[in-house]
Amino acid sequence: MKLSVAIDGPAGAGKSTIAKIIGEKFNLMYINTGAMYRAVTLKAMDANITEKDVDKLINLIESLEMHFVEDRLFVNNEDLTDMINMPTISNNVSKYAAVAEIREILVKLQQNIAKKFNVIMDGRDIGTVVLTDATFKFYLTASNDKRAKRRYDELISKGLDVDYNTILNDIIKRDYIDTHREINPLTKADDAIEIDSSSMSINTVVESIATYINSNTKNN
Repeated sequence: MKLSVAIDGPAGAGKSTIAKIIGEKFNLMYINTGAMYRAVTLKAMDANITEKDVDKLINLIESLEMHFVEDRLFVNNEDLTDMINMPTISNNVSKYAAVAEIREILVKLQQNIAKKFNVIMDGRDIGTVVLTDATFKFYLTASNDKRAKRRYDELISKGLDVDYNTILNDIIKRDYIDTHREINPLTKADDAIEIDSSSMSINTVVESIATYINSNTKNN
């Protein structure tokens, strides 16, 4: 049975962490689509290309070879995983991700991967655009303060000097941009199962998703 799992949700909902664990449990290739947009953002900012320079952005993306090794993203054979998770990238990625031409190129790449492998993808429009026929769709969310606290703890653990209120405000701002952009805004797919993890641990969320997948595949 061909298996594909789509996990969508706002920033800080725990999508990537949970998707990686589920991918390991079910032997799925994990594709962090958000990391791909972050990589484009990093490379564009390094080259002083704004989100308005569409032609330059297209040329830039066409020069990038992206692949994942386990859960780390390599771009032109350089591991960019740590750099693309810096606050400056988080604060700018929504602007680049809203560019239609960028989304079109990356969505096609993501869809081609899904045609070849059993995959789990997380992002903002997986269930609604990238994998509309995914075997399973989940929408992860949590309260603003819970998501900000998780992101704060993550960055502090990496030794970064960050401010909680700044992160909270950035998350609120990013939510607005992601849900109001013209092209493929963040929204819950009609057939997705919504999970509010505000009062749930990562393990509890994983167990809930894994149980659902197992119960709906055992007879197939």
